Amino acid sequence: MSFTNAPVTRTLVLGLVGASIAASLFDVKHYFYISVSTHFLRYHQAWRALIYQLCYTNSSEVLFAAMALYNMRAIEQLWGSRKYASFIAVTALITAVVPPLLLTLVLRPLSLWTFDFLPAGPTPIVFAILAQYHAIVPHTYKYRVALSTAAPTNDDSAALTFSDKSYRYLLALQLALFQWPGSLLGAVVGWVVGYSWRNELLPGTLTRWRVPGWVVGLRTQKSNEGFEGVRRRLEGEGSSSGTASGIQQPAEGDANRRRTMGQQLMDEVRGAF
Repeated sequence: MSFTNAPVTRTLVLGLVGASIAASLFDVKHYFYISVSTHFLRYHQAWRALIYQLCYTNSSEVLFAAMALYNMRAIEQLWGSRKYASFIAVTALITAVVPPLLLTLVLRPLSLWTFDFLPAGPTPIVFAILAQYHAIVPHTYKYRVALSTAAPTNDDSAALTFSDKSYRYLLALQLALFQWPGSLLGAVVGWVVGYSWRNELLPGTLTRWRVPGWVVGLRTQKSNEGFEGVRRRLEGEGSSSGTASGIQQPAEGDANRRRTMGQQLMDEVRGAF
């Protein structure tokens, strides 16, 4: 188990861990969460919406998010790094705008101005990826956990059924509950964005857009065509120079025929007589 064929996932995990450690070391964690009344309405710091998903503010969230991203690397391996990076970029843009607006304009007034806090961290992005994982990756096996010590029966209500994917959902669920209700809001918005992408409910320009190939280390088609053109030109120059020098290439049939030493001696003897 590794990050094979998943460079974007590796960058996400390492970047998340590194950014969270750096925010803690430089004591700048207070820049990454959002308080609507303080940061938006009083100080007009709208830029916080663009950076609040860059890191977490506690080590537990960093651990669970890194484990969740690693366990869902199969999405990148199925889609390819370029499509996966494009999905992450579009999701990050949408979730940078929707949760703060939803909190400011809808949920805060409905809660009588008590729901005012949006925690730091890419929880919406994790849940957008989780929505794709839920829809694409099938489970390998299922198992049941009995709720009592009685003899096993066919009654489904006497046991809980889980699959090999269940613990991945539990990791993400823990992220949604760490700093709820703010973290739960981000999780719900991320899940909706992920399924909207999959069901083509978002504008087509967003779902069809792709990051440049060099972002994920891919060569562009133009570069490949340029190398192919150079190779063909060199081959053509080599064949033309051979013709101009009078060197003839042996025929395929002659090149394949090889005479032994005995045959050569017999030819010499016949020539002497």
